[in-house]
Amino acid sequence: MPKSVVSGGAGFIGSTLVDRLVDDGHEVFVIDDLSSGSLANLKDARRRGSVVLHQIDVASSEVVDLVRPFQPDNVFHLAAQIDVRHSIADPVHDARINILGTINMLEAARHGNAERFVFSSSGGATFGDTFNIPTPESQERSPASPYGVSKYVVEEYFRYYKDTYDLDYVSLGFANVYGPRQDPHGEAGVVAIFIGDLIGGRTPTIFGDGNQTRDFVYVEDVADALVRASRIGGSRYLNIGTGIETSVARLYEYIVEATGVDIAPIMAAA
Repeated sequence: MPKSVVSGGAGFIGSTLVDRLVDDGHEVFVIDDLSSGSLANLKDARRRGSVVLHQIDVASSEVVDLVRPFQPDNVFHLAAQIDVRHSIADPVHDARINILGTINMLEAARHGNAERFVFSSSGGATFGDTFNIPTPESQERSPASPYGVSKYVVEEYFRYYKDTYDLDYVSLGFANVYGPRQDPHGEAGVVAIFIGDLIGGRTPTIFGDGNQTRDFVYVEDVADALVRASRIGGSRYLNIGTGIETSVARLYEYIVEATGVDIAPIMAAA
């Protein structure tokens, strides 16, 4: 039975990945401090397969010793501080989780003799304010927030661990991910926010004129990309999205159609 470690495995994307790994017959070792993830997200996977949860901070010194005896084939590192505004307000905390936590997981992968390290990066945050859709991997990256910086600079550590310890890696830059289990109360997740507002009878807010575009990708497609990344050869950075631009205003129209609830949104300054 293949073995996989998933940090952040009780979260939105992480738990969807755990579901997929269980479907594929993996024994799964989840690391999550449950600061934003939920045990409920893992209920079905734990019932169906071999899933063990360790509630622990990803930057804890105990992580390496926990992972070492498990001897995973792959380490999927999804645990992160994802709030851009928080990263600006407290860049030290952001760096502790996103940089030191990532190095800690690299050490866990190395000492656990993992063959591959798969990282959840961010396309938009690392490319900065100006990029085209579809976005080629060759696009210059110029992160505009501490969060974006943290997701970008760790790639130098990936290269170091590849060159020094022969740990293969794939870093995946996700577009705007949406789907079941997404938190409607967070900074990100406009799909979940719009759905939550409409179903709850609240008036949603669109910031700006609504013509700003995003690339929205479904969470199960992202989980599939993560699994595929664990199987390909070589080490690299890859963008994960649909390559299709959708304006926020058109997205809102789609959600109104899907929910059957038509409430005119508030248009607010960006």
